[in-house]
Amino acid sequence: MHNHSHRVVSFVRLRRACLAFVIWCGPLAATSLAADYLDRPPEDEVVYFVLPDRFENADPSNDHGGLDGGRLDHGFDQTHKGFFHGGDLKGLTARLDYIEGLGATAIWLGPIYKNKPVQGPPGDESAGYHGYWITDFTSVDPHFGTNDDLKEFVDAAHQRGIKIYLDIITNHTADVISYRECHDPDYQGADRPEQGCPYRSKADYPYSTRGLASGERINDGFMSDDPLYQTEDNFERLTRDDYAYTPYVPAGEENVKKPDWLNDPRYYHNRGDSFWFGESALYGDFSGLDDLLTEDPRVVEGFITIFKDWITNYKIDGFRIDTARHVNPEFWQAFSAAMLEHATAQGIANFYIFGEAYSPNPAGLARFTRVDGLPYVLDFAFQSTVQEVVLNSAPAIRFQDLFDVDALYEGGGKTTAGLPVFVGNHDMGRFSMFARQAHPDATEEEISKRVLLAHAMMFYLRGVPVIYYGDEQGFISDGKDQAAREDMFPSLVASYNDNDLIGTDATTATSNFNTKHPFYRALSKMARIYRKHAPLRRGAQLLRAAEHKGSLLAVSRLGEDGGEYLIAFNAANRERTVQINVDPRSTSWKSISGRCNRKSTTTGSVEVTTPPLAYVICKSNDWN
Repeated sequence: MHNHSHRVVSFVRLRRACLAFVIWCGPLAATSLAADYLDRPPEDEVVYFVLPDRFENADPSNDHGGLDGGRLDHGFDQTHKGFFHGGDLKGLTARLDYIEGLGATAIWLGPIYKNKPVQGPPGDESAGYHGYWITDFTSVDPHFGTNDDLKEFVDAAHQRGIKIYLDIITNHTADVISYRECHDPDYQGADRPEQGCPYRSKADYPYSTRGLASGERINDGFMSDDPLYQTEDNFERLTRDDYAYTPYVPAGEENVKKPDWLNDPRYYHNRGDSFWFGESALYGDFSGLDDLLTEDPRVVEGFITIFKDWITNYKIDGFRIDTARHVNPEFWQAFSAAMLEHATAQGIANFYIFGEAYSPNPAGLARFTRVDGLPYVLDFAFQSTVQEVVLNSAPAIRFQDLFDVDALYEGGGKTTAGLPVFVGNHDMGRFSMFARQAHPDATEEEISKRVLLAHAMMFYLRGVPVIYYGDEQGFISDGKDQAAREDMFPSLVASYNDNDLIGTDATTATSNFNTKHPFYRALSKMARIYRKHAPLRRGAQLLRAAEHKGSLLAVSRLGEDGGEYLIAFNAANRERTVQINVDPRSTSWKSISGRCNRKSTTTGSVEVTTPPLAYVICKSNDWN
């Protein structure tokens, strides 16, 4: 024991020495990031997005989540893409070297809260492996480990200077609440629908009337849930929850949710399934999931308390907010401000909040920063633009259309510099899949070039790059959702294992943590360049060229101390040589990636040659 303690003390002293002198110390080299990770602004990060169930299984003892019975009880079935496969927090901790080696400085962790293990109609059940069917908002799901395992993971990441962003949900919980009119076979309601639980609007079923046809007056004194009336006094008058449907909690599930207030149906909309448009997008159940009454101040304060605790207890560095567009703006205005204030009080000055508003419309995305008060949103418009230009032969001027809208975001360019940008994810599928679909006859070399070009755009255009786990191993995906959530550890899912991965002869039937995979090496190189050159992370972006008929795009990223980085992307399958406008003070150039001419052609113009489906990065002389 004494000798072990001495070794620990020596290790700590060596780590501190490395930090103090900023030298390379073998395995400890990366700790140079650890000393200042709290000081890094969001736009300095490289984010790695991972679903813990699909990454690494370091503790098979938690595979069943402590539950007895069969697969429909505990949710574990490694052969089914919609069930738990065994990945856990200890597995993530064990693989931090791999994530760090890729160049990631932050990990966006899919939801880790306790979920309803299995739900869905008979014959179509699936499990909560993804983390979005929460019953207990205060605890780690036992399938992933314990709360202590989470703390160890976060602490281990922080020691390396890697930040942790938790995926959070406030729009809904697991599907627990049922409706008499839809689910109770003994209910004799005259208005019982023949199929499902279709959405019932506020106009046809006001909070104060039990359906206009019945005319029964309820909730007397409740004004409405409009912003003007979102007060505690008003919502105290909302005493009945059966204004649209008659909600009830099935026997045995009365206390399944935590904190306890979440078990009360009064805190839910109870209006039936959303059809994704208009009012139903805010008030309807998300595919049957219990939709919270986020207009009620009690719900607002409840979630503020819940997620303050996660910051306090684990020193989390940020939140990704699921289904943000399905929650009323007033909730986000209060919630975001409270989270940022609390994080700052905890010493986390650069707390990063980004919401999911699944839309390719950049103006619509900007609205969530101006109206809802979300600091950042996932840039689905960027993803759509990259896909159209790199895969679908759209002209490069599409990027001008995208960047022209940057001014509409709250904070303008400062905000868009911090938008998380990505090319594929766990919901829509992988970019490699889109590439194969768009070019079914293309060689693997061409597909690889298109995929890497898209990732280069993600790294070097404005925004914070988000790598979807497995992309660095050439994962291909068969579709969206479950089909795009392959295992990194050896998989038993037949539909995953028959995929032809890119850049490797391996399949998902084997472990895929190959640091020599060409994609892993290419992305880690992009990350090194990104980290080394600050203007590529946060420099002001100027659009230099965006062809209205061709596929060439060029931007400059400007340094605070003068000079510019010129990045040219060629989405055509042939070499391009063009003149590009630059600052007249930029007279000489050196290569950062690819080949660059050493001198400008003339004042304010330089000739750039880009290979097919590739990019170049050129750095000018300083202007000072």
